[in-house]
Amino acid sequence: MNREMVTRASLKLLNEVGLERLTLRLLGRELKVQAATLYWHFKSKEELIDEMATVALAEGAPQMLPAKLSAVWRVWAAAFGTGLRNTLLAYRDGARMVAGTRLTNTDYMRTAERIGRRLVEQGFTVRRAVVLLSTIYNYTLSFTMEEQAVFPRPGEGSPHYDISKRNLKLDPKEFPLLRQAGSILFDNFERRYKEGLKMILRGAKQ
Repeated sequence: MNREMVTRASLKLLNEVGLERLTLRLLGRELKVQAATLYWHFKSKEELIDEMATVALAEGAPQMLPAKLSAVWRVWAAAFGTGLRNTLLAYRDGARMVAGTRLTNTDYMRTAERIGRRLVEQGFTVRRAVVLLSTIYNYTLSFTMEEQAVFPRPGEGSPHYDISKRNLKLDPKEFPLLRQAGSILFDNFERRYKEGLKMILRGAKQ
């Protein structure tokens, strides 16, 4: 039993039970070890989640680079966002897992450095590059968090976000726009994410 084995098992268990139910005690039962053994590697659930997020982001980092490294900055920035979203969607509650965590190594940071350097090479100041990438990061994180609330598992919608039931509560005369918004807000997240990302990139135009 080592730190990496515990982290891998935690990511697997996360996909099965979700972030709320993931505990060191439950993980110990899955690994057939005492909780004290896990506390030797991680002193708290928060420390474990930091390591899980670090591994997830590091392994997803290659997706955040464009297919052609000679591409213009917009392609680099878009690849960062779409790759990050795909990384988060690879795990149940992936966005909540990553939000607010402290990375335990610099593996993911090397990719972020590379993307930022590309933007600077194409005329961005360091500040503008940081603001753009952090805006994309925050947009992607919050967007995916909402997406995973509606679809806790791929293709498995939560009954709490049933569009028809939602519309029954909205008077068509008082809320005509919000009734139309339901299908936009709670369905086809792929399309809406890309539309939002395009708006961000248009605002970043030099």
